Amino acid sequence: MSKEAMKLVANNKKAYHDYFIEEKYEAGIVLHGTEVKSLRMGKCSVKEAYIRIEGGEVFVYGMHISPYEKGNIFNKDPLRIKKLLLHKQQIRRLTGNIAEKGYTLIPLQVYFKDGRAKVEIGLARGKKLYDKRHTIARKDQQREAEKDMKVKIRG
Repeated sequence: MSKEAMKLVANNKKAYHDYFIEEKYEAGIVLHGTEVKSLRMGKCSVKEAYIRIEGGEVFVYGMHISPYEKGNIFNKDPLRIKKLLLHKQQIRRLTGNIAEKGYTLIPLQVYFKDGRAKVEIGLARGKKLYDKRHTIARKDQQREAEKDMKVKIRG
């Protein structure tokens, strides 16, 4: 058994700052033409992207895949709406969760797994300003504690 090959293409760090991530799902992504080559070169951004469920299908909006440099007329629009591939049962569960107040779907990262482009989707609940401050304060405390530990170990 070989270890699963996973190559990270894009990461959405802003998502963890702005949202509480309740659940994570892995979805395939439908790509056309030279988009795959562009992804392999790491030319992707999911910072401003969001996900919607329409008619029992899942779509990602605002995911930017730069046109392939060596491409030609087959290059697609960089901000084209892309379809995501999930099981019907997962889509039903997500639809029910989104119907609840305050939940949304956001892409967390884009990566290649065993040669296939995948998107990690997060079922997220928005943070209030005071939640963001609390998270930042907790990270600062952790950083200080680690710094103190390093000083004690060296000293």
